[in-house]
Amino acid sequence: MARGGALNEALRAVEAIGLAGNGLALLSRITMAALFVNEGAAKVGDVGGTMDYMRSFGVWPQLVGLVILVEFGGGMLILLGFLTRLTAIGLAVYTLLAALFFHRDFADPDQLIHFQKNLAIAGGFLALAAFGAGAWSLDAWLTKSARS
Repeated sequence: MARGGALNEALRAVEAIGLAGNGLALLSRITMAALFVNEGAAKVGDVGGTMDYMRSFGVWPQLVGLVILVEFGGGMLILLGFLTRLTAIGLAVYTLLAALFFHRDFADPDQLIHFQKNLAIAGGFLALAAFGAGAWSLDAWLTKSARS
């Protein structure tokens, strides 16, 4: 195959991925939201343990309610695609703060991996903030309804 042929094939593949963009946006929201909704729900089930964990890292344990609201509520907003850009920025900041407070022991390889994982999650949220929730979201539906 000629060089131009390979490039054309690659460009067609990129275009096909673009056509699947709304499905990919929904899938990204589902996978990111699942982590936060699950973690928020787990904290509801063990508020005392969560407070002890926060305290052990020097984080004020009375913030547990806010943590649950951010994780569960923010995860649900991302899942539904409602106020997505704003929520994604908030969750990116939250995830970076969690990395700094809870995963800063870089001498421990496990903590370094968790820190890097949090950076990647924050990057995903920033991409969601930049590009939006996609057509299969409440944001898109509400925007379309408001224009009608």
